Amino acid sequence: MIYHVVTLAEWDAAHAAGPDRPYAPASLVQEGFVHCSPDEATTLAVVNAFYRSTPRPLLALVIDEERLTARCEWEAAAPAPPPGVAEGTLFPHVFGPLDRDAVARVLEVRWDAEGRAVGLTDRR
Repeated sequence: MIYHVVTLAEWDAAHAAGPDRPYAPASLVQEGFVHCSPDEATTLAVVNAFYRSTPRPLLALVIDEERLTARCEWEAAAPAPPPGVAEGTLFPHVFGPLDRDAVARVLEVRWDAEGRAVGLTDRR
């Protein structure tokens, strides 16, 4: 399983546009791939490095890599991994939209009192 971070508003808007249509975040157009993380701990580090000021709630899609129709490549972070992620950690990059049936779970990011992401819980 791999993880992709998205705001609730963006996920809901994509769902409203067509619940069976693949999800294509802005990074797919801008960078040519969908950013993903290899595990929960790395996802939390990514959230703390890049998403602390993003509107909440913030979600993490848990994606079954085997069910994706787009190519997924594991690549090094460029220029470096975010703080808290070991050097040499590879990140899954999906070179196409995310198939809805590949999304196995939708989790919500939990925050502490200082505004740091500290866990992922099942979305109610």
